[in-house]
Amino acid sequence: MTNSRFFYLYLIGGILALALLIYNIASTYPAVQFASISFEVFLVIVLFYLANKTYHEKKDKEMM
Repeated sequence: MTNSRFFYLYLIGGILALALLIYNIASTYPAVQFASISFEVFLVIVLFYLANKTYHEKKDKEMM
């Protein structure tokens, strides 16, 4: 059960981080500095990767 809890935690965190990233890009559109949003992009990628990883671990354990 703990893997599903972490899956939803990572998924919600990734969606919120993605929404904040889109908001930051839209609010500073004419002068977007990609060096300043690189950390946010990295955070979104890591959170979605962790959600995907925990989901697949859960599926593998169910098959065994």
